[in-house]
Amino acid sequence: MAIEPGDKVKGRISGITHFGAFVELADGKTGLVHISEVADKYVDNIKDFVNVGDEVTVKVMKVEESGKISLSIRKAVDRPPESRPKPVRPSNARPKDNSRRSGSAGSSKPRPLSFEDKMNNFMKDSEERLSSLRKQTDNKRGKHSRK
Repeated sequence: MAIEPGDKVKGRISGITHFGAFVELADGKTGLVHISEVADKYVDNIKDFVNVGDEVTVKVMKVEESGKISLSIRKAVDRPPESRPKPVRPSNARPKDNSRRSGSAGSSKPRPLSFEDKMNNFMKDSEERLSSLRKQTDNKRGKHSRK
């Protein structure tokens, strides 16, 4: 049986490292489940989710020519389509100054920041951190040692 990307197969955890878990597949081949593919949430310690000897269902993500097999536990789980609300995007049909028309402060939701606003906030924060770091460095060196 050839292993193809997209296949869901069963295997047994044969080893655990800090970066993932090795899974022995039915045909004797071994693949790796990277720590980011173990669960949908952040995984700090992989041993909190799997142990050596556990039987798991994995999805084959990639099979390289060198024989390396990339696997995923989290993508092997069938989930119903998510019923998350779609992100709110400004509509072109509304007047752009619609947010200014509302007289009460708590009645309207704040508009999501644009990319430019986020970039400006990032640059401002970055400059503040750099200047603080420079001040600390100058204080450690002595103010006159910088040429």
